[in-house]
Amino acid sequence: MTETNGISEAHIKAGVSKLLNQAASTSGRSQVRIASEAQIDRGTMRRILAGKREATVSEALRILYGSGASPHAHLLLYLASDQDKASRWMQTDLALFFEELVRHLPDVLETQLGDHLHGVKPHWAKGTAQRVARLLAEHMDDLARKDTLLGDGFDRAHGGGYA
Repeated sequence: MTETNGISEAHIKAGVSKLLNQAASTSGRSQVRIASEAQIDRGTMRRILAGKREATVSEALRILYGSGASPHAHLLLYLASDQDKASRWMQTDLALFFEELVRHLPDVLETQLGDHLHGVKPHWAKGTAQRVARLLAEHMDDLARKDTLLGDGFDRAHGGGYA
């Protein structure tokens, strides 16, 4: 069960403010550019990043987007996991992967599970996450092996070979 202090209003406001501030500061973009892309007044943007004004969900998503971060992924990571993970994944391909995974998962679950959709049990989630991660790791290993094989074939075809 989630601790109530982790979902207190003060905790969430401070965490979202910190997340937005980090996104802006690590983006390499000026606050003026981020505010413009987020369609937020510069003064409002400064107050949000300083923690003097809380951002609406829409503003938070737009600031993350304007910062070049994966908006849904980072906000979801913050809400579902923790601030540290959302920060560590900032501006990474892993965040982009997570955003696409979360975006497609509901439709894929409905398609794959069909009539069994409402038979899913919450306690299966961790094992399912582990299995998905294991399948992804195996897929990445397969791709690396294929790249190596293709590279060896390319080398031999162009005069290279084994000594």
